[in-house]
Amino acid sequence: MAIWCMALAMDRWRRTRCAPDPAIGRASDYPEDRPHALITETAHGPRIDAVNRAGTLAGAMPGMMLADARTLCPQLAVDPSDPAGDLAFLETLALWAQRWGPWSAIDPPDGLIVDITGAAHLFGGEGALLADAAARLAGRGLAARLAIAPTAGAAWALAHHGPERAILGTDDDAVARLADLPVAALRLDADVLLLLRRLGLKRLGELDGVARHALVRRFRNRRSPGANPLVRMDQLVGQVPEPLLPVIDRPAPLVQRRLLEPIRHRPLLDQVVADLAEDMARLLEGAGMGARRLELGMWKVDGDVLFRRLELAAAARDPAHICRLFAARLDDLDAGFGIELVRLRAAWTEPLALAQRDFEAAAERHGTSLAAFVDRLVTRLGTDAVRRPVAHASHLPERAQRWQPPLASLSPSQGQLAFHARPLKMLDRAESIAVLYATPDGLPRRFRWRGEVHEIARAEGPERIAPEWWRERSTTRLRDYYRVEDDMGRRFWIYRHGIAGDGRGGNPEWFMQGLCA
Repeated sequence: MAIWCMALAMDRWRRTRCAPDPAIGRASDYPEDRPHALITETAHGPRIDAVNRAGTLAGAMPGMMLADARTLCPQLAVDPSDPAGDLAFLETLALWAQRWGPWSAIDPPDGLIVDITGAAHLFGGEGALLADAAARLAGRGLAARLAIAPTAGAAWALAHHGPERAILGTDDDAVARLADLPVAALRLDADVLLLLRRLGLKRLGELDGVARHALVRRFRNRRSPGANPLVRMDQLVGQVPEPLLPVIDRPAPLVQRRLLEPIRHRPLLDQVVADLAEDMARLLEGAGMGARRLELGMWKVDGDVLFRRLELAAAARDPAHICRLFAARLDDLDAGFGIELVRLRAAWTEPLALAQRDFEAAAERHGTSLAAFVDRLVTRLGTDAVRRPVAHASHLPERAQRWQPPLASLSPSQGQLAFHARPLKMLDRAESIAVLYATPDGLPRRFRWRGEVHEIARAEGPERIAPEWWRERSTTRLRDYYRVEDDMGRRFWIYRHGIAGDGRGGNPEWFMQGLCA
């Protein structure tokens, strides 16, 4: 069974942004008479990714630039699109759709394929199954088209280009039933579709009437299924298998304590957290995993829920370490009339091999591991306050480094860049200096910086750094860097921005970039 959510992005936006209607238990319908679109910022301006029915009737279309759409529909309201959130929602929807079959797969960006082999009779037949799926999707506020066919390709073609609900039986002639569908039903690339239209092949029946050897000569060098209509036709009728990647639910490790009596005092809560940490450690150890992100949820008697989250620098499952980190997050907790349920969930896990406890005990006696030290810093200072600088592939000093989590692995290109000598201290932003006297070759002999005049006694350079032409404008000027020392022995790293007569601006400018040792 193929499910095509025709307006997935707009439907999801409506579900998440509009006020819920308690009468139906879902988001109330957004007024469809108001044009609305979801946009993405591009280098050329905002582009429309999705638009509702009123916006479509007013002339706005997906892929159109927002400025062009506003000329047709000035009252068009916009919100930013969220492709990553749409994909996550589609994965969740795929797991939910397994109520109709043993497994399901996503068909990005807005479709699902569900294997219903041997399951239709549980719903009273294929027609009743389609009706049940349509009703449940409509109840979740999703507009969808559905189709059932012996192959995934045929089901996709019917869902996207056939009637609203279609069933193709195993005894039906698939080629004859699908002959009137456009060639776009084969899920081909845009350039292949354009080529077929230029050849006069617009329907599947017309494509099936062409001699196969003629198509083989035309498309023999195209390997991917989306670029070869012969492969797609064979998948459509079941002559060539089409592998699909099923969505598998991996439940996050979870432990909880439902308390007989609500607790209000901190020592009792610390004991419950310690017990949950022990349970989580046993659960993770049995799976050979370690936690990178932990979520502690506490349900209060009055119905309020409190959450505390930890993100660890490296995979870990030491109960004592987890308790120490959570202890710092529970100081401002208000238990109110009491907490009756405490739940600990490992939202992010990674493989973690078993270790001998004797070695770990020795490590605890002689010092703290680096990962535990980083976790304690992050808990105290915040995630954004603990970062590690790493080299970045850029010769411009202000772009030559990036910040990443302290224990994240380096990419192959990081740590392998070789530069000339760099100053001990780099200024956050290059500061302009006033050159009072320069030699004929352009090297300053005296300059003023921060109100103080410096006489240059020695100079080394230049080191020329050209602009990054792939990201800069064509008028960007090159830089000549010098290491200079004044008559007081202080050393600086300065550069000249541009060369006289280069045709890219006026006179060169001088800047202070850093302080040398």
